[in-house]
Amino acid sequence: MHAHFLPLSWRELGCRAEIIMAILKVAQLGHPILRRMARDLTSDEICSLEVQSLVNDMRDTMAEYGGVGLAAPQVHHSVRIAVLDIAPDNPRYEIKESAVSQVLFNARVTVLDDTPYGFWEGCLSVHGLRGYVERPRRVRVDYLDVQAQPKSIEAEDFLAVVLQHELDHLDGVLYVDKLADPTKFAFLEEYARYHVE
Repeated sequence: MHAHFLPLSWRELGCRAEIIMAILKVAQLGHPILRRMARDLTSDEICSLEVQSLVNDMRDTMAEYGGVGLAAPQVHHSVRIAVLDIAPDNPRYEIKESAVSQVLFNARVTVLDDTPYGFWEGCLSVHGLRGYVERPRRVRVDYLDVQAQPKSIEAEDFLAVVLQHELDHLDGVLYVDKLADPTKFAFLEEYARYHVE
């Protein structure tokens, strides 16, 4: 059974609504939407039932496929929304960090420490593959929350990787564009056999 997430704004407003979750189709490498610059959302759009419903569907889709993050362009919406759900029991990654669950609108990244941090990244839009990417190890992300209020988060190492990976999607960038070494790009079976330390 997969977890379903209610948007905080509905819960806090005390609204009652019948919520039907949907597993969305994930765009794959080569689809033009993955290469577009996504647009910002207005505060009214962020607080709308339509966008809150999309966020729920994104989180359900992410859970269905075992992702730790998902950006709206990956589900065919060219808007600046990213969701994260990092849990130690994730089936795709051996995660040692604390759990993080976050929804970010109109997010922007500022590098705080550009020391390279390398990780074998995967992506729901690059199905069945992993690639070794080096990214800045510490970042700050400024964003709007589900009530369109400004927030920021500072992250390092794995969480910084996930944030940068997902927010790259909002600028039409995929992790395959940032491979540190093209020989460190493999199908999952070969990754597990030859590259896992």
